Amino acid sequence: MRPVLVTGGAGFIGSHLVDALLAQGHRVRVLDNLSMGKRSNLPLDNPLLQFIQGDVADAAVVAQAVAGCVAVAHLAAVASVQASVDDPVATHQSNFVGTLNVCEAMRLHGVKRVLFASSAAVYGHNGEGMAIDENTPKAPLTPYAADKLASEHYLDFYRRQHGLEPAIFRFFNIFGPRQDPSSPYSGVISIFTQRAQQGLPISVFGDGEQTRDFFYIADLLALLTQALTAPQVVEGAVNVGWNQAVSLNQLLADIGELCGGLPAITYQAPRAGDIRHSRADNQRLQAHYQLPPTTSMQEGLRHLLAQS
Repeated sequence: MRPVLVTGGAGFIGSHLVDALLAQGHRVRVLDNLSMGKRSNLPLDNPLLQFIQGDVADAAVVAQAVAGCVAVAHLAAVASVQASVDDPVATHQSNFVGTLNVCEAMRLHGVKRVLFASSAAVYGHNGEGMAIDENTPKAPLTPYAADKLASEHYLDFYRRQHGLEPAIFRFFNIFGPRQDPSSPYSGVISIFTQRAQQGLPISVFGDGEQTRDFFYIADLLALLTQALTAPQVVEGAVNVGWNQAVSLNQLLADIGELCGGLPAITYQAPRAGDIRHSRADNQRLQAHYQLPPTTSMQEGLRHLLAQS
């Protein structure tokens, strides 16, 4: 049985996907440099799991990891807009060069199916305030967004030229257990929930009325496992969101209700490259994939708080 390679498999989304694939009986190979992921996220004693510590920016390591695989879930990235603004050269190595290395290794080893984690950041401010569909003009505002969009174009080139089968997903805001709240670049929900539980002050960049479309990790896994094993892939990118706008102030209110109150909240200047409103038109997602019933924000937060 040939393994599925999960790049970034020790990270938040990657480790959950590893668990889901192992539960389905797949062999899994993980490539992760542990810069953001953690060994503790992986069941390293599972005989179906192989772990390679290495960087997707290293073409030789990627070629070794891809060899013999049946499919690749390419999730490795510096998943932070702000990190790319602060250090665009370093993040480019992971977020774009890593994707190109994966494509080339797949071509060399005859592996066809690849799942790619792109981002709603590719839209920039276009469509802001409305449900953004996949045809909305792209206007990346940061190196992170530009690298994700360039990766999409390269995956499409390898599809046309070399027969790769890319399933490209533009994630909006995924949340759930294993997001590292100690990182300043982590998802806002993990940071808010940890600080609320510990009674520590919470900082909000902006006025808190900015909105996001949050998608719980368990719902995402149903989508990703389908994409890796479906007879055919959906050509072109697919938005991953529920077409539901939740403000950060509403999010804080929900967390406060579940935690029995909130610590002091301060509002600071917005960060460079932040988008005020982001909501997914998900008609393509609903048309092409079978998804479980939506996990509500409150239910997802309860799961997250219970596992914190």
